[in-house]
Amino acid sequence: MNSTDPVVSPLRQRMLDDMRMRKLEAKTQTGYVRGVRRFAAFLGRSPDTATAEDLRRFQLDMVDHGASPTTINSTLSGLKFFFDVTLGHGELMAKVQPVRAPTKLPVVLSPEEVSRLIAAAPNIKHRTALAVAYGAGLRASEVCALKVGDVDSQRMVLRVEQGKGRKDRYALLPPVLLEQLRAWWRVGHAQGKMLPGGWLFPGLDPMDPLSTRQLNRAIHAAAEDAQIDKRVSMHTLRHSFATHLLEEKVDIRVIQVLLGHKKLETTTTYTHVATELLRQVISPLERLPLA
Repeated sequence: MNSTDPVVSPLRQRMLDDMRMRKLEAKTQTGYVRGVRRFAAFLGRSPDTATAEDLRRFQLDMVDHGASPTTINSTLSGLKFFFDVTLGHGELMAKVQPVRAPTKLPVVLSPEEVSRLIAAAPNIKHRTALAVAYGAGLRASEVCALKVGDVDSQRMVLRVEQGKGRKDRYALLPPVLLEQLRAWWRVGHAQGKMLPGGWLFPGLDPMDPLSTRQLNRAIHAAAEDAQIDKRVSMHTLRHSFATHLLEEKVDIRVIQVLLGHKKLETTTTYTHVATELLRQVISPLERLPLA
């Protein structure tokens, strides 16, 4: 909800201001407000009157109603901000603990499946966008946020501005990807879609970038046309990028930098899905003497 909306209560407005002061991402702000709203509905009164016992009952209620660990933890994060920052009563959250989410391995495509997927994209713009996501290991939001000027053909890198965590970084720009980008630029320029200094992947209105929702629809359609029966999303291409690099014996710290991961532990997830590495391991069963 916009902070200038006249129907916003003073309490919510204070929370919105607190989040704006800290320059939290819009998606984070929306999630935090949603969590406090959910708690207020459970409580049946203003959330600033809640006790530690009310918070305990609320978490139990979410568990009893089958809320996922992700939903529970995101709701608790919003409440923690509300009580700690907005109200200055962080002690009320002392006994409320996040739920451990089950660890799931990422879906990874084989190189052949990636090739089929990109080729099945509905048009050259979407094919190029999917190629960028895989070839540079970018998130969907990072692909959509690229501008023409972010393509540095001299240094053979893509400039990623304010990626996750509000960090700038450089991503790979392999020669084959540069050629695809040039081909797309020629087509987009001829169609009048590529504005000087504009978006690399413009939306229907060239003043706006392609949205992540449009990109996700494109990849789902491509996966169906390519007859790939795995659960495919834009992030699947990023997972596949990292896993394939690891299988090619690229140092995991280099992969960490390319992905923009803050912690190495996040990158090591891909060691569990790098099947080429697993196939190189000789099982002790093979070394047993014949009976």
